[in-house]
Amino acid sequence: MKAPFTLKPNRRFVSVKNKMLFFFLLAILIPVVILFANSYISSQQMLERKYTDLLADVTRQSNIRIEEFLEDTKQISLIASYGINSYISAVSQENYPVQNYLHDSSVTNELQATQLLMNYITMKDRAISIYVYNLVNGSDLYVAPNKPVDYTYNPRKEDWFTEFLRSDDITRDLPTRLDLQTKADSNWTIYNLRKIFDMENGKLIGVMAVSVDIDFINRLNKRMEAGNRSAFTVTDDSGIIIFNNNYNLIGKPFRTLFPVREEELAAGSGRQIVRVSGKDYILIQSPFEEHNWKTYMYMPVEELAVEGDILKRNLWTIAVVLILFALASSVYMSNLITRPIKQLIRNMTLVEQGKFDNLPAVRSNDEIGVMASRFEQMSAELKQLVERIYVEQEQKVEAEIRALQAQISPHFLYNTLNSVKWIATMQQSEKIVEMTGALISMLRYTAKTDNRLVPIREELEHIGHYIIIQKVRYFNRIEFHSEVEETLAEQEIPKLSIQPLVENAIFHGIADQEDGLLSIEVRRAGNAELTITVRDNGAGMSAEAAAKLRSRLCGAEDSGGIGVINVHQRVRRLYGEPYGVSFESSPGQGAVFVITIPIRDKKGAY
Repeated sequence: MKAPFTLKPNRRFVSVKNKMLFFFLLAILIPVVILFANSYISSQQMLERKYTDLLADVTRQSNIRIEEFLEDTKQISLIASYGINSYISAVSQENYPVQNYLHDSSVTNELQATQLLMNYITMKDRAISIYVYNLVNGSDLYVAPNKPVDYTYNPRKEDWFTEFLRSDDITRDLPTRLDLQTKADSNWTIYNLRKIFDMENGKLIGVMAVSVDIDFINRLNKRMEAGNRSAFTVTDDSGIIIFNNNYNLIGKPFRTLFPVREEELAAGSGRQIVRVSGKDYILIQSPFEEHNWKTYMYMPVEELAVEGDILKRNLWTIAVVLILFALASSVYMSNLITRPIKQLIRNMTLVEQGKFDNLPAVRSNDEIGVMASRFEQMSAELKQLVERIYVEQEQKVEAEIRALQAQISPHFLYNTLNSVKWIATMQQSEKIVEMTGALISMLRYTAKTDNRLVPIREELEHIGHYIIIQKVRYFNRIEFHSEVEETLAEQEIPKLSIQPLVENAIFHGIADQEDGLLSIEVRRAGNAELTITVRDNGAGMSAEAAAKLRSRLCGAEDSGGIGVINVHQRVRRLYGEPYGVSFESSPGQGAVFVITIPIRDKKGAY
């Protein structure tokens, strides 16, 4: 029984289904992974950009509100210094309360000035205190609605006060400082200073200081989330913190809180990722328009993870659904494609086991179906071939048995004929000796099986022995001669290819004639072929017999036998289609049979 098919060593079997599953999943998973990664990264960038823009907008709005508030304090100091009290009567509107107080620090003037300043303080939700410092030997005026005043504190000794007096500035904003004019602890304020000039002669008569409680920034940012308020920081032009919700940080460099790379912020979009204590922060910088201050707002990057986690969860859900769909579709598609292949493999196994008929149908309308159909045809043809080989093998065995049985006959005939030849010699019967010798040579020639190709010379010698016997039989009525070109005598031709033509010419042509003539000519026909012509002057063939013989030579009818047809088929099988036997014959004109074969060179090639 035939051994089952196995793969070569070192090659592991991998089914087509598994390969298709792998490649289908790969073809789907790679785009899904790329899409997942790209979507997640893009979404994270969008979230980061969204929050960055949001923080930047928040800081810009806060800066605007802070500057508007500070601008209002400037207007208050301006109007309070040179304006009038809207609550005094129209008759006395020529009086200017603050100007009057600086010139005359009477109780009446003090009350009018205090009332005026309280009105403005109330307008700003009591977030400011106003101090008027008299420079013409009058009394100072302190209006602080929320905190007790420290009357012992005199700012005239402070550097900021004296430097402001020496400068040409009319108004000035001082960065965050402790308001020492009040007795409250951690009273951080922003000062707006204004010089007060006499409206009549233009002399400097006082300085008004509007003390703005920095808690006003928290009030302005009350809509801001608590986390953002705690991260809201304002610095001056030197990078010193002038506001932070944690007052302990005021006055410290912002770099100690965050390692800011100012050159990147200046060159970029005002945003930067800063790592502090192992955490990443998004840092936003927004400059003030009217002040040489900057606002910083920062938030941990991990706070973006709240929305990022939702997005990641959604992306994972989509990815899992796509992967399950890819797995299901891959299994379905691979089964759809490999099912007919598996059936075809089972059919092949059945054929290997010798079952050629009634194979299970392979249902497929694609190339696999065509392959299965061709395989069914092949198995049917294979069955016929096996049956034919079986019959031929039986015939071969039978022929070998017959050959073995007949092998004794030639030796028996040799010995018998040699005995007859010896007796004829003893009795001086020359004809019997000659005929017996020719017959022995013929038997010896026909019995040789070592080669199926023989030289033309040997074939003609065999024909000569055959003619000797036929002359004795027909009482020397047959005249025979042969002519061979010397260069062709050793050319090899199929054994016993001329004798059937000679035999045919004698029995069907000149057997009944008194002057029968038979000739054989071997000549070249061009450079590559030779012709063996057997010619007789016998009765010839009728048109019907000639047509029938030509039909048999062309294979239109059964071509059994060992005569002319046999010679023609042997030559054809040996040399190919162009070669074989041809003839010409007509009634009363004899017959000419020609064998055409190729010439072999000295190396044995045609």
